[in-house]
Amino acid sequence: MPDTELAFAEHDHGQCRETLLDELAAAARTRGLRLTPVRVRVLELLGEAHRAMGAYEILDRLRAEGLGSQPPVVYRALDFLIAAGFVHKIERLNAYVACCHPGDEHGACFLICSRCRQVAEIEDGALDIALAQAAAGRGFAMRRTVLEIEGTCPACRTGGVP
Repeated sequence: MPDTELAFAEHDHGQCRETLLDELAAAARTRGLRLTPVRVRVLELLGEAHRAMGAYEILDRLRAEGLGSQPPVVYRALDFLIAAGFVHKIERLNAYVACCHPGDEHGACFLICSRCRQVAEIEDGALDIALAQAAAGRGFAMRRTVLEIEGTCPACRTGGVP
């Protein structure tokens, strides 16, 4: 699985992609997931990007590669990957990112760069506890958490290229 500390740091995106694909293949074997070339390619694209990608941006890539030209193709693949725990939807951007903890049931907290659209999924136990306590203090039982925090990544803040 991709290291959550790497999203805003320079690193080999190809390794992130390969790790995700290995985990998807393992999940297919153990959970009986049915993989198609489009599903695998969509996860590849998201895994190497480390930024939010819209469905039509993904569709443009698929179309250029001869893997589909109609929106339902990409939306079906994204729905499958979300249900399998490999992709998250960033509601604020109406876009998608590869999950850093695929297959694990977990809340998600995203740091979203408003300039370059890079996304880091972070996992912070202290944050999870604080949110659960705040909810419980109001008589609310949390089931799932998704936080989207918008700001500026280190590269954009310093004028570098992500």
